[in-house]
Amino acid sequence: MKVLFPLMVVLALVAVGLVGGGIYGLRFLFGVVFPYIGFAVFVLGFVYRVLNWAKSPVPYHIPTTCGQQRSLPWIRSSYLESPHNTLGVVGRMALEIVLFRSLFRNTRAELQGQRLIQGGTQWLWAAGLVFHWSFLVVVLRHLRFFTEPVPGFVALLQAADGLFQIGVPVFYMTTITLLAALTYLFLRRLLLPQIRYVSLPSDYFALFLILGIALTGALMRHFFRVDVEAVKELAMGLVTFRPAVPENVSPLFFVHLFLVSSLLAYFPLSKLMHMGGVFLSPTRNLANNSRMRRHVNPWNYPVKVHTYREWQEEFKDKIIAAGLPLDEETEKQPEVLV
Repeated sequence: MKVLFPLMVVLALVAVGLVGGGIYGLRFLFGVVFPYIGFAVFVLGFVYRVLNWAKSPVPYHIPTTCGQQRSLPWIRSSYLESPHNTLGVVGRMALEIVLFRSLFRNTRAELQGQRLIQGGTQWLWAAGLVFHWSFLVVVLRHLRFFTEPVPGFVALLQAADGLFQIGVPVFYMTTITLLAALTYLFLRRLLLPQIRYVSLPSDYFALFLILGIALTGALMRHFFRVDVEAVKELAMGLVTFRPAVPENVSPLFFVHLFLVSSLLAYFPLSKLMHMGGVFLSPTRNLANNSRMRRHVNPWNYPVKVHTYREWQEEFKDKIIAAGLPLDEETEKQPEVLV
C-alpha cells in the first residue's frame, strides 16, 4: 500500500486533469485558477518554512566535519572538510549543493552471513546528481514559454541540450536522463529491502508526481503534439496577469499543467523543502573554529550555583557521623567557609 496508494493518487490527478482539460467550461479553472493557487501556495509555504527555520535558535556549535580543524600552527587543517572561516564554509556549501559531496562520500553497510560488508553509494550519488541537474535544465528550458524575447542563455541551453539532433522534433538529452534517474530512484526504493522498509508513501508520491510530469511532457513533444504557440500564449497570459485560455490547447497539456500545479502546492509540505533547508543547516553553514575562539551560549542567564565546598559545609555533621572523609582543604581552612 505504501506504493499503490500514492500511485493511485497520482493517477487520479491525471484523470482529473484530463477531464478538466476536455470540458471547455473547466479549462479556465485548470489553466488559470489552479496554476495561480499552486504558485501562491508554493511561494507562501516556502517563505514560511524558511523563516520558521531561520528563527530556530542554534545555541550549540555543531558543524559536521570529517577533517582536521584549525588549531596549532604546525598542524595542517582541512579547509573544505573542516572550514574555519566564512570562505571555507562557502566552498563546502558550494560543493554540497552543486556536486552533492557528502552523498558521494556516503557509505552503506550490509550483513552477508557473519560478515559486515561496507561499500560506497556512488550509484545513488550519480542518479541523484543526474536527476537534480536534469530537472534544473528542464525548468530553465521552459522559460522560453514565459519570456518574450527569450533570454540568450535559455536558447543556448536549449541548443546544448538538443546537441545530438536526434529525431524531429529534437530529442533533448535531459528527457532521457531525467526519466532514467527517476526510474533508478524508484526501483532502488522498491527493490532494496532496507530502503523499502524506511520509505514512506510521501516518498513514492513525490517520485510518481515528478515522473508523471516528465512523461506527459515527453508525450506532448514526441507523440501527441500540442500547439506550442497556444501554450506560450497561455503562459504569457499567466505571467503578465492577463490570463486567457486558447481554444486549441490539447487536454494532455492540462494534465501536465495540473500535475505541475499539484507539485508546486505539495512542495512546501514535503521533504522536497530540502532545497531551501540545506542553506539553513547548522551542521553545514557553521565554521569549525571552536579551537580558535570560545563559543558562549548567548541565551545563558545567571544561575545560582552550589559549589562542592558549600555542599560539604552544609552536610558536614552528617558526613562525619557517617564516617566519610572530609576534603582536607576544607578542614585546614574552616575560616574561609565562615
